[in-house]
Amino acid sequence: MRVSTSHLQQLTIFTTVLTGGGIGTMYYLQQKKFSQSDYHQLALQKLEDCPVAMENLGAPPLKVHNIHLTDRYNRVDPYTAQIKIPVSGSKNGGYLFTTSIRDLDTNKWSLKLAVLRLREGQTINLLDPPLAQETTKDTLGLDTEHWN
Repeated sequence: MRVSTSHLQQLTIFTTVLTGGGIGTMYYLQQKKFSQSDYHQLALQKLEDCPVAMENLGAPPLKVHNIHLTDRYNRVDPYTAQIKIPVSGSKNGGYLFTTSIRDLDTNKWSLKLAVLRLREGQTINLLDPPLAQETTKDTLGLDTEHWN
């Protein structure tokens, strides 16, 4: 059986478009799942509740970007969630590093670590926020070397 080159080209194009659409859909759904999760929402709420962090970002408006799915820092299992959320405001940007643990009895997530690391290297511990505009230069005793 002989198939023309034209038909093979059409089949190749169709397969490529279908595969690309499927990958794009899966990426979108994964990002949506992250952004609607309790551990993600808890972290963002903690960031929005910290006036020092919001002022350093130049927010509102706060822009929350997509999580880098290939970043090795991002790990989620049924009981712990460790994610790095890219955020920015009108003045600055950075990453919100979070760790959350799920309570086995209540099935609710609780935030154990929430640290905003700005582009210049300053860090703001959102669980123990500074009173004034005092941000620290990685002096919280956190291992920030692997946070890039």
